[in-house]
Parts: sequence; C-alpha cells; structure tokens
Amino acid sequence: MTRAARASVSTGAGSAGDAAASTAGAAGPRRPAGTPRRPGWWLWLSELVGTGVLVGVGLSVVIVDTSPSGPLAPLVSHGGRLALTGFLFGCVGALVAVSPVGMVSGAHLNPIVTLAFVLRGRMRPWLAAGYVLAQLAGAVTGAAPLLLWGRMGREVDFGATLPGPGVGAGLALLGEVGTSAALITLLLVFVGTRPLRRWTPLLFPPLYALMVFLEASVSGTSTNPARSLGPAVMSGAWSAWWVYWVGPVAGCLAGVGLTRLHALRGLEVDIAKVYHFEHDRHGLLHRRADPRRGARPGPGGGSREPS
Repeated sequence: MTRAARASVSTGAGSAGDAAASTAGAAGPRRPAGTPRRPGWWLWLSELVGTGVLVGVGLSVVIVDTSPSGPLAPLVSHGGRLALTGFLFGCVGALVAVSPVGMVSGAHLNPIVTLAFVLRGRMRPWLAAGYVLAQLAGAVTGAAPLLLWGRMGREVDFGATLPGPGVGAGLALLGEVGTSAALITLLLVFVGTRPLRRWTPLLFPPLYALMVFLEASVSGTSTNPARSLGPAVMSGAWSAWWVYWVGPVAGCLAGVGLTRLHALRGLEVDIAKVYHFEHDRHGLLHRRADPRRGARPGPGGGSREPS
C-alpha cells in the first residue's frame, strides 16, 4: 500500500472513530459493565420490605397503645397515649430510613412521598409507579401479622384509619389534607436544606407525636394511603376509604406548592431519598441536568433547580 493510501485509510478511520465517539457522547455516558438496564426491581423490593416493616411494627405500636384492653389504657391518659403512639410510629419510620433497606430505596414508604419527589423532578414516572405498587403490596403484607394480636387488634380494627366518632367524611378529609401537607412541606424543607438534611429521620417522631395528638380524633392521622390500606384489608373496615387517598394526595400537592413560594424556592432537593443521600448506585434517584432549563449540577450527581 502506498503512503498516500495509508494516510487516506488512517484519516477515514479517524473520522469514523470521531463520529462514533460523538454519537456515543450524544447518547450519554455508558453504563458500567454488569449494570442492568432497569435495576428498579431492587429498589422496589426494598420499598416493599420497608413499608411492610412500617405497617407491621408501627401498627403493632398503635394496637398496644390505643386498644382499650391494652396495657397502657389504665396507666396513661388518652391524650398521652396518642402522643406516644405518634412518636413511636415516627421512630419506626426513622429507623427504616437509616437502615440498609432505606439506603437502597430511599425509604419513601408512602405514595405521597414518592409523588412529591416526582413533582420535584427527582424521579422518573416509571420508577415511581413501581414504588407505589411496592408500597401497597408491602402494606398488605406487613398488616397480615397484625391478626396475631387477636381481640386486642380487633378492638381498634388492627390500626385502621377511620373518621372519629361523630366526624363526617368532609371534616376527616380536611384533617388528612392538613396533616399530609405538613408532612410533605417539612420533609422537603429538611431534605432541601443542607444543615438540616442529615437530621431528616429525626423529623418524624416529634411531627407524628404532635399530629396524632391533635388530629387523630378527626381522621386517625393517616397521611399515607398504603398505611391505611393494609389494616383495612385485614379488618374489613372501609368506612370513608376514599378520604385516605384523596386527602393525602391533595395535601401532597399543597405541600409541594408551598415549597414553590419565594421563601422556599431555594430548597435544593437533589435526590429522592430521606437519608443516605450519597448512595444512588444506579443514578435513578437524581434528576438529570436539563441544559434547556439551566439546571446546574448538584452534589452527588444531582442537579440544582434554576433560580
């Protein structure tokens, strides 16, 4: 082969290589070898397990604390038992968040938490749909062992959320909207504020202690459609069941809307997690930067919203 021919072949190969590299760059970074294309199943499984633990352990606390034949009934006032129940229920959620299960999925444990992260642009809809299905399945699975509480569990419908005596569905709906809005607003404030972020799990015990103390007599303080579904399936107590879907979802929309106000617009919600913010093995819980919106790269591969 002549020198000119060799040069021509070399130039052609270089051009082809440049074109291939350009195409690959446009398609985005390659996945690491051995990384599955859709590793969402592992996140979904973790969310199912975490929600099952929240419902199974958390509602066992509800049964023991609030049942008329429970050990605390003659010892602690009704209001005191409500506050204690909310605090301990929040502790269960916090422990799941800091656990290895929470490290994988982010410990949403609640469809409206997942919805909030979707609305904030931190989750893809296909992944969020799997989260919600996993949460519902986990709640029903976790509620099954509650049947072992027998009479004590039946006295409180195994922890089912129902409008209080003499409370109509409309008022119960307002209670769920208000408590759910408070949950989502404060959660986004914590995860979106760097000095508070690492303390996010500690938000739940005092928040639920206060909300249950003040609101449980109205709607039962669900704030979580999955948490309400599990014991309803086990007890058959479906009174005003729609309240525990419509109320939390409406409260979530209100809470996310509040974080769009000027005073809270600077929140940096970088990842769809409640804890273990640095852990996102497959990059599925960060929003990808969108140059058209002027997004700026955030810590850990996330992106900050444009100001």
